[in-house]
Amino acid sequence: MKNIKNILITGKNSYIGTSLENWLMREPDKYKVDTVDMKDGSWKEKDFSQYDVVFHVAAVVHQKEQTEMKELYFKVNRDLPVEVAKKAKEAGVSQFIFMSTMAVYGEEGKLGQEVVINRNTPVNPKTFYGVSKVEAETELGKLNDDGFRVVVLRPPMVYGPNCPGNYARLEKLAVKSPIFPLIDNKRSMLHIDKLCQFVKEYIDEEAQGLYFPQDNEYVNTSLMVKELAEKNGKSIHLSKAVGIAIKLIGKRVNLINKVFGNLVYEK
Repeated sequence: MKNIKNILITGKNSYIGTSLENWLMREPDKYKVDTVDMKDGSWKEKDFSQYDVVFHVAAVVHQKEQTEMKELYFKVNRDLPVEVAKKAKEAGVSQFIFMSTMAVYGEEGKLGQEVVINRNTPVNPKTFYGVSKVEAETELGKLNDDGFRVVVLRPPMVYGPNCPGNYARLEKLAVKSPIFPLIDNKRSMLHIDKLCQFVKEYIDEEAQGLYFPQDNEYVNTSLMVKELAEKNGKSIHLSKAVGIAIKLIGKRVNLINKVFGNLVYEK
């Protein structure tokens, strides 16, 4: 009989965690998946020794950062994954997969300018979210060895059906707005199904190290919004004139760079 991989997902009911669980459960003869809620501390009592892999997805994200939240970001995004990883290592778990973020580079994207990140680009986080993830990566790296393989993923924006965060905001805009700027830009993005497939491969290969998963093709924000509108049965006009106006005012506006700026991982 084939060995079944026992996987624990930390972050019950999270979008990515639930998506991965559903993806892996297509092959119940190969994977057994449990999830655990990280909010109430009950995970500390859980027996980790039955698992081959821990996929850590629990994090504070998609919130407006305020100074009083700094402590929470570091508690959840840095201290928690390190604590979970140490428990996993002590229990004999052989692989720990950590969801980090492209935000570790501190780039929002730039309008009309190429921003290409590669393996040698230095991290330079500008937010509590980005800094807390970098510090977690550093601490997790110290636990990595032949018996405990640490995988760090730095995905760009993840999107897909019912995805929260920036993608949900764009979808809302696509449904409500009759007109949208037409701007030529390139963004690295990652469909949730593609992410799940990547994670499955990292598990199967018993991988370790740093990974930059992304879709095969870069995404144009304007065309993506048009697709979202059509998917929701709406019609949206992409306007070059509005695009030119946005470009004129937008280079110094953070939100506009975030939506229409160029930001890609090297292929």
